Amino acid sequence: MSTTSPALSRKLTNAHEAAGQAFIAAPVFGRPNAAADRKLLIVAAGPPKEIERCRPVFEALGQALFVVSDQAWVANVVKLAGNFMIFSAIETLAEAFVLVRKAGVEAARFLEIINGGLFKSPIYQNYGTIIAEERYEPPGFKLRLGLKDVSLVLEAAGEAGVAVPIADLVRNQFIAAIERGLGEIDWAGLGRLNAENAGLGEPTKPAP
Repeated sequence: MSTTSPALSRKLTNAHEAAGQAFIAAPVFGRPNAAADRKLLIVAAGPPKEIERCRPVFEALGQALFVVSDQAWVANVVKLAGNFMIFSAIETLAEAFVLVRKAGVEAARFLEIINGGLFKSPIYQNYGTIIAEERYEPPGFKLRLGLKDVSLVLEAAGEAGVAVPIADLVRNQFIAAIERGLGEIDWAGLGRLNAENAGLGEPTKPAP
C-alpha cells in the first residue's frame, strides 16, 4: 500500500507468483488525519479475485476504492501520477502566493478567491492553507520524501517514454529545499523556499 515504483511492483508480482502466492498493489491518497478518520482513497490493481478478498480491509481503511487493472504495477503508476499532480499544485500555489504577496495581497485572501470561485479543490484548500499560515510542522508528509516521490515519477516516465518537465522543475526545488535544511518539514514547505527566494522572510540556514 506504499508509494513504490512500477518496476518494484512487477518484481514483487513475479516473486509472489514464483512462491505460489498472489500480489496486489493498493497505494493510498490521504494524509495521516485522513487515515485516522478512515477517509483514504485507495487505488488497487492485481488479480480480481484477490482484490475482492481484500475488499473488506480496504473498505475499513478508506472512503473509496478504485480498481484500475488486473496488473498490480498499474496502481503504482496511478499513485505516482496523482502525487505528481499534488506536488505540482504545491509548487504552483507557492509561486502564486509569492507573486500576490509582493503586490500586498495576503496569501489567505488570494486562496479564498481562487479556491472559493475558481477551482474548489481540497488539495488547493489543504495545502494552500498550510502555505498561507506557514504551518509546516508537524509534517503530514516530509519534504525529503517528496524528493523520493518525484524521483519515482521521473523513473516511471522514463520507462514509459514520457516527458514530464514540470517534475524536473519540482525535483530541483525539493533538492534546493533540502540543501537549505527544510527536509524534515511538510512538503508544502516549498512555500517557504519560494518565499525566502523572493525575499519574504529570513532565509533558512543551510543544512550542515
